[in-house]
Amino acid sequence: MKRYDVVVIGGGAAGLSGALALVRSRRSVLVVDNGTPRNAPAEHVHNYLSRDGVPPAELYSIGRAEVAGYGGEVVIDTVTGVRRGGSEYGFVVELAGREAVEARRLLVTTGVADVLPEVAGLAERFGRDVLHCPYCHGWEVRDQAIGVLATNPMAGHQTLMFRQLSDDVTLFLNDVLEPTEEQWEEFAARGISVVQGKVTSLEVTDDKLTGVRLEGGRVIPRQALAVQTRLEARADFLTGLGLKTSAREGRGVVVGTAVDADPTGATDVPGVWVAGNVTDPMGQVVTSAAAGLMAGAAINGDLIAEDTRQAVELYRNAVATSV
Repeated sequence: MKRYDVVVIGGGAAGLSGALALVRSRRSVLVVDNGTPRNAPAEHVHNYLSRDGVPPAELYSIGRAEVAGYGGEVVIDTVTGVRRGGSEYGFVVELAGREAVEARRLLVTTGVADVLPEVAGLAERFGRDVLHCPYCHGWEVRDQAIGVLATNPMAGHQTLMFRQLSDDVTLFLNDVLEPTEEQWEEFAARGISVVQGKVTSLEVTDDKLTGVRLEGGRVIPRQALAVQTRLEARADFLTGLGLKTSAREGRGVVVGTAVDADPTGATDVPGVWVAGNVTDPMGQVVTSAAAGLMAGAAINGDLIAEDTRQAVELYRNAVATSV
């Protein structure tokens, strides 16, 4: 069974950034990525200094090459389970397509899954003209006819954010949101249209969003639609280690689940770190990369401490036997 100082599970911005820090510190590293990044449907990455507008696949290709350039390994495979090992290599990582490997430490950067409401045609447009983040995609739909589909109480805040980008914004209450008096006043003051009734499907013409259909058949013309997804941490494979997810809130609303960790990414399970959306569901690509770097540095520091303890023990034994 092959052994590594660190196995990084997830090859997005957080995982590759953490791996880069580790291989540059002369650690043996394996990055396992299943090839399904959260932002795969998106055409570009934004707000990443010097890389604004780069396609996600290109960003990750560059990152994989950089990690490999320092001796790291990157494989496309799926982790099916993780369990405790029986040696100083404290973890056994089971893989779908190859032999299991051992690791002294784990860095988990598997991100989240966006769970969408059940509206016909919504999933097919997600990451294109169905959007979730004004910072990720807002500039690209500026001055268009934008709709906001309410899925939770954060929809009011999301509507005001997209109003910054266009004068033509419509909020679909979708039988979910009941605006407060203050919100009604805000919407009126900003010229935001509010539509009652449940949304059932999207209208698409020539592979472009053209409208939002309500129960009863009425169609409201729109060119883009914002939606707040539920963000579920991809961490089921960690349950064997006793690591669980917990609810995560944004503006007082539960937006999904995440793995709890300290500021360095260390979890309650010794030897396991997390970074990126799996612990910070609403983080963007650049903040995930920064978190991966921090976690990688923390793991290297932890390994240095362990290496030093072992060296001191060997040194003391050698001294004792030579006397």
